[in-house]
Amino acid sequence: MSAAFKAFLNSPVGPKTTHFWGPVSNWGIILASVADTKKPPEMISGNMTGVLCVYSALFVRFAWMVRPRNYFLMVTHSCNECVQLYQLSRWARAQGFLGNKKEPEAQE
Repeated sequence: MSAAFKAFLNSPVGPKTTHFWGPVSNWGIILASVADTKKPPEMISGNMTGVLCVYSALFVRFAWMVRPRNYFLMVTHSCNECVQLYQLSRWARAQGFLGNKKEPEAQE
């Protein structure tokens, strides 16, 4: 076994720890969200998507502050944050929150 691979296996955030398998399992949320981008925006739950945005933002900070820093967890939740924000924008647009509001034309 190479020294680099052995160091990875035995590292504090390696595959023998939950610091590795937690982010791996979170990729399921991201993949499901990416698959949901093909569905109509009326099927999106604004409440759940908002909660997932807050959840991922909090865990990005957690992954940065925890020692040892868990870059894998940080990247995982950053990707989830991006996908959830996109889904939230689709939902808000479908609800009319982000529609193009036109100013009424002035009467002359």
